[in-house]
Order: sequence, then C-alpha cells, then structure tokens
Amino acid sequence: MNSTFATHAAETAGRLAPDLEGQPLLWTEIVPGGGHYSCRVRRGTTLRFIDLEGGANLSLLIYRADERLERLCLADTLKAQHTAHLSAGHVLYSDMGHVLASISADTVGWHDPLCGVSTPAQVSAKYGEARYQEQRNAMHRNGKDSLLIELSKWGLGLRDLMPSLNLFSKVSVDGAGRLRFAPGHSPKDAYVELRFEMDVLIALSSAPHPLDPANVYAPKRVAIVAWDSGTAGPSDPCRLSCPENQRGFANTELVYR
Repeated sequence: MNSTFATHAAETAGRLAPDLEGQPLLWTEIVPGGGHYSCRVRRGTTLRFIDLEGGANLSLLIYRADERLERLCLADTLKAQHTAHLSAGHVLYSDMGHVLASISADTVGWHDPLCGVSTPAQVSAKYGEARYQEQRNAMHRNGKDSLLIELSKWGLGLRDLMPSLNLFSKVSVDGAGRLRFAPGHSPKDAYVELRFEMDVLIALSSAPHPLDPANVYAPKRVAIVAWDSGTAGPSDPCRLSCPENQRGFANTELVYR
C-alpha cells in the first residue's frame, strides 16, 4: 500500500474507530445518506460499518468475486442458523453453501434480513418527488435504483438483484404475522463488523428502509473502516455457533486449499 494513502487511512480510522489503533488498516470510506457504493473485498478483510448519526439503514448485497453467479442467499443463511434476524456470531451464506462473511462484532444486536430495499414508487409516494434535474444531489434516492447503479459498474444488472441484508434496521413479526419496524433502533456510533471469508464484491445503499415510518426524507451517513484481520480461526465463535456453520466453513476452505 502507498505510504501516504496508508497514513491517511490510519488518521481517518483514528477519528472513526480509535479502538482499532494498531490494526493493519487498509482504507476508509463514508457512504452519504441516501448514497450508494460498491467495491471488491479480499478474503481475510474485516469491514466495520459505523452509524455516524443514529437511525441509519445500509442495504448490502454480496457476490463471489471470481464467480458472480454465486451470491448471498438470505433464505439459506436464516434456515441454517435457525433465526429470523442476524447479529454477532452469525454468518452469511452463499447459494452454494459457502460462508461469504461472518458477523464478528456487533453493538446493534439485530439486523433485518426480511424486507429488502425501497423502490422508486415507494420513495416517491412517501417522501414526494425530488428528481436530480431539479434537486441535484438532494434528490430522493431509493434502494433498488441505487443498488442497480452499483451493480452495473461490475457487469451485473436487474436479474442479479436479490434480497438484501439491511444493516442497522430491526423488523420483528408480531403474533398476527405483521412486520413491525423499530424506529431509532441503531444509536449514534453503533457498529457492525463483517469479516469476509471469501473474495467478494459488495454493493451498498444507504437509502431509507422500506418500512421506515418517517415522513421526511433524511437518510443517515455510514462510515466504513477496513483492516486486514485474517479469516476465522478454529475456535472462532462464528464457526462454533452451530454444527451447520462448522460444515459451512469447511466447505469454504476447500475453495482456497
């Protein structure tokens, strides 16, 4: 890594995550409220996502970097781990049974895998029309279009759009089967860390959650701090949290033997 870039990354990370001082930092990024972002992430890298203002929503898609037909499968992720929400100790499975990433740390406690992203029609109906032609960067962005913009940069498109994991958002199901969004679930400076167990491509949108009841368009910024962490060891809590995860890690490690 260029020494000037490394110094800048360390200085920025020192402001965003001072507890990571001494870690082999790689880079930092700020996703603006309503923004979108994508990048490749190497196996053995951890990304800390930080809710800078409180109340953020960050929709995440993951694809295997060298075979993009393989991608995050939330149905298998939930079924294998017998859960309807995700937090520390859980892993994110691909549709081929590989562990794409592990949730190695989490101060939020609940992340929504059920509700997907907002659409153009939803955002327009809830917040009113605000197009780029009139509002420029203050336009109202939605999750679907934002993720499609990022996917197009990597040769992917509408057929590759799939259910997203909504970091920082909590949606529970009541006794009648209704989905309940929890406003203010994520406090300021809360974070979640994803340790990537495969080489991947990620796409992100910080547009509002589709069930957010707020009637003012005010999506929140999210910071990213990346460092070289290595992959899960033999006694890692994510590996040992259930027998299926032990099999998932073994299956994943066969790819890189």
